[in-house]
Amino acid sequence: MKLAFVVALLSAFTLPAFAEPAYVTWDATYGNPEGSLNSVSCSNGKNGLVTKGYTTFSSIPSFPNIGGAPGNSWNSTLCGSCWSLKYPTPSGSQITVYITAVDNSYQFNISPQAFGELTDGTGFEAGKVKVRAIRVDPSKCGM
Repeated sequence: MKLAFVVALLSAFTLPAFAEPAYVTWDATYGNPEGSLNSVSCSNGKNGLVTKGYTTFSSIPSFPNIGGAPGNSWNSTLCGSCWSLKYPTPSGSQITVYITAVDNSYQFNISPQAFGELTDGTGFEAGKVKVRAIRVDPSKCGM
């Protein structure tokens, strides 16, 4: 019984280090440099981005590489987190972009500019692509 508990506890700390399959869509809302951070779930509160001095989407260092992340919500510790999204292109190469989480989303939902960079412009017709996602150090997003 104790061994199962220890294994479960260790898994909780080690599994997040591995990239997980995820889907990415795009939303023009996140591409607006003047978009207000008061309009997203990571606005105020202890973990809010407005509380940390950011006001518009373009004030986020990684802009336009911003968007919604799964599990993020108002005042979440995921607010301002940085995510590595790796997309295997149809040609066999891999493109990586780093996204700052500013909102909640069922799947990763990012600016059209970041989506275009991620897919090398090939994913717009589909509107959704499969990636490998992993939370990375905030410095990768300039935070």
